[in-house]
Amino acid sequence: MNEVQATYLLDAKLDSLEKKAEAIAVGLTVGSWTNLPAVEQKQLERHKGRVIQTKMVSDQKAIITIGYPSLNFSNDIPAILTTTFGKFSLDGKVKLMDLSFSEELKRDFAGPQFGIEGIRALTNTYDRPLLMSIFKGVIGRDLNSLKEQMKAQALGGIDIVKDDEILFENDETPLEKRIPACQEALRASYEETGKRTLHAVNLTGKTMELKEKAYKAVELGADLLLFNVFAYGLDVMQALAEDPNIPLPIMAHPAFSGAMISSPDFGVAPGLLLGKLARMAGADLSLFPSPYGSVAMAKEETQAIARHLTEEDQFKKAFPVPSAGIHPGLTPKLITDFGIDSIINAGGGIHGHPGGATAGGKAFVQAIDAVLNNQSLQEAASDHSELATAIELWGGE
Repeated sequence: MNEVQATYLLDAKLDSLEKKAEAIAVGLTVGSWTNLPAVEQKQLERHKGRVIQTKMVSDQKAIITIGYPSLNFSNDIPAILTTTFGKFSLDGKVKLMDLSFSEELKRDFAGPQFGIEGIRALTNTYDRPLLMSIFKGVIGRDLNSLKEQMKAQALGGIDIVKDDEILFENDETPLEKRIPACQEALRASYEETGKRTLHAVNLTGKTMELKEKAYKAVELGADLLLFNVFAYGLDVMQALAEDPNIPLPIMAHPAFSGAMISSPDFGVAPGLLLGKLARMAGADLSLFPSPYGSVAMAKEETQAIARHLTEEDQFKKAFPVPSAGIHPGLTPKLITDFGIDSIINAGGGIHGHPGGATAGGKAFVQAIDAVLNNQSLQEAASDHSELATAIELWGGE
């Protein structure tokens, strides 16, 4: 059957659960049913939602799954979200836990352009997690400061350096100057180390200007785009990802998503929003809060995001990027919890190293090598001063 199946967690009582589920299925599709004449019921039957599952999960909470016929909506994310969770999101304690799409509907979505394998090819790195760092303290800084910070990070062995998501267009470091300056720094680093580092530039501005800015980024030699997708909308990212004139990987940043995913009773499940939908809409990499830092997300939720990004599907797999509060001492946990098809992303854990960003990057490289060689961080630290300093500062296994 060509439909979207939506699963909700909501307040309910056992004695009225079936009735409530049927009311949802009808109310979000044909509006009413039992009071319609038979001839109208026949005409509207193929548009009517159907109850697929009802299950109590506690005394007050239930799981309900409703199927919505594809005849009812155009096959785009805004229409699907409006159909399945538009006005229903306003109806008290209800959380959208999952959306399942028929194969026919999924064919209209291209998913990631590059995916995990494409990003690995760009970095020539195939047998370990990638390492990413973040520009920090760049608001108000000039291009020379940016170049210095970029080169320092790249010299540490970083695979990808991303702009801070709050680095918008500004007089000091506008996109058209920022990309060439950073690429110059990366070329200088490559000449010293022989390792290529990629730069993810933050694509910002008014929505109708984004494509032109992305075209400019391509022209200037950008490696990747960072995109605050939940401020702009999944459909906007999909439009960027599917444009053949923007042949760049897209890194989806979770800024603003907390307003949608943080409550246990309202909003959207993190695995659905930051995982499944982000991947369908074209994210090659998806950032989300790690289970370890000060902005921690529950471990099971982070792993649900990673699972949706990497499970077998018609779409290319996308990189999970657990972020926030990451330092070298957490490397064993990160690899255990998210595997090698993930990206280790650090800001303060690199820039806060007493030896500077280059030493911070090297400490992470040393930690990754140690884990993959079945060596404890303490053992590896005896041979690597950068890692030893990081463990002394932040701790580690």
